Amino acid sequence: MPRVLISDKLSLSSIDIFKKQNIDTDYKPGISNIDLLGIIDQYDGLAIRSSTQVTQEVFEKAKKLKIVGRAGIGTDNIDKNAATKNGVIVMNTPFGNAVTTAEHTIALLMSLVRMIPRADDSTRKGKWEKSKFNGTEITGKTLGLIGCGNIGSIVSNRALGLKMKVLAFDPFLTLEKSKELGVEKVELDFLLRNSDIISLHTPLTEDTKNIISAEAISIMKNGSRIINCARGGLVDEVACRAALETGHLAGAAFDVYTEEPAKANILFDAPNLIATPHLGAATIEAQENVAIQIAQQMADYLNTGAVTNAINFPNVSSEEAPILKPYIRLAYLLGSFLGQVTQEGIYSIKLELEGKASNIQDGPLLASALVGILEPSSAAVNNINSSSVASSRGINLSTIKHERQCDYETLIKLSIKHDKGDRTISGTLIAGDKPRIINIQGISIESDFPKNALYLRNYDKPGFIGDLGNALGRKGINIASFHLGRRDVGGEAIALVEVDGGIDDKIVAEIKDLPQVSRVNSIYFD
Repeated sequence: MPRVLISDKLSLSSIDIFKKQNIDTDYKPGISNIDLLGIIDQYDGLAIRSSTQVTQEVFEKAKKLKIVGRAGIGTDNIDKNAATKNGVIVMNTPFGNAVTTAEHTIALLMSLVRMIPRADDSTRKGKWEKSKFNGTEITGKTLGLIGCGNIGSIVSNRALGLKMKVLAFDPFLTLEKSKELGVEKVELDFLLRNSDIISLHTPLTEDTKNIISAEAISIMKNGSRIINCARGGLVDEVACRAALETGHLAGAAFDVYTEEPAKANILFDAPNLIATPHLGAATIEAQENVAIQIAQQMADYLNTGAVTNAINFPNVSSEEAPILKPYIRLAYLLGSFLGQVTQEGIYSIKLELEGKASNIQDGPLLASALVGILEPSSAAVNNINSSSVASSRGINLSTIKHERQCDYETLIKLSIKHDKGDRTISGTLIAGDKPRIINIQGISIESDFPKNALYLRNYDKPGFIGDLGNALGRKGINIASFHLGRRDVGGEAIALVEVDGGIDDKIVAEIKDLPQVSRVNSIYFD
């Protein structure tokens, strides 16, 4: 039975989801990092929010861990490189708290332009300073969105309803989508110079860190405002504080900070600042939604292999998972063959799909094929990190889906280019789930994937099979099956010879000395 640890405070509904899916669950919110390191090796899954820091050390200790599920959007507290390296899926819930975070943004926007927190405090103190809190209408004003994805698009919808004009800077936003949303896609410099209020809705990356820098603030409109409900570190807090003090910024509202929990921050005593303690997702509905969603996603993965909202692996639905399983196995076996017979440096790998295979998702198949190819030279390669391992070696990856008809119901062809040429192998599924080789190096040959085998390239000359049988017989090695293929009469041929037991280097060397043999490899398949 799979076992999951919940290490942050999540709705108890998540436990019910896990239990209904026959997953043993331990609920330990607030567990210390030391205690986490001491027990993480017992778990297949880890469910978190923003408090637990899932570091490289955690992944190194977590020998059984298959999945980390983040109930929420941000995954800054997860070392995703370490997760990928160790073959652990990282999932989040990008939609579960989108509405509530967008609504918090609008709440801060309204509070900021009408100075509601300061007016509330003043009134409670009996000052009645009506003239002091002369606000600003948002009707007709320009809202600049840095990031217009799930949350940003909801904010734009609400802002348009409030009769604002909306500009958006987002490299991934298409012109077609911007028109659909009713926003104007612009470059960052234009947005900074022309927005009355700027709201951030982008992940924290090397490219977006301090995207609102001192220089960016200097070219913003005098009297403009900033709202950050996305991630701490997107705004230079020191520069923002200085601009609030000079009045260049009329106000700022922050829900997230460079360091959290933010018990102290340079912004906190700045003028015209609204500060909230990371409340973007803090509604009853959102907390319930993300807890249920992440539990269901994790349970689906642990029980069926379905992958939803993964950060470091292609998504696979619960319906797709059983269909993909035999294809993934076939892709791995084809890759394993190429990996075992290739000692040269590989610089490109191509996956081609025909027949039924062309209608399924190719990402998991390529990942599995790469594992097979790279395993002989990369002990730590797995389905999650195989693409990044290949890329780190400068290997070019490509996938082609052919809609043309082929001789088989389904076909997968895997090709590599290496320092001395290229190699190809093709396979199919018999009866829907039994992997079978059908072609090697353009030569037709039909074979299953034997546990132990010799792969030979030879010349199609009389006496070859007898010489090979005699050589193996002298060593007491029995031939279990023999599969032959040739390009033409008397020309190049190949053989895949299944044997009982392993083949050592001495036997390989002796067979290689046979006059008809041009190459021989000992291979095996798990």
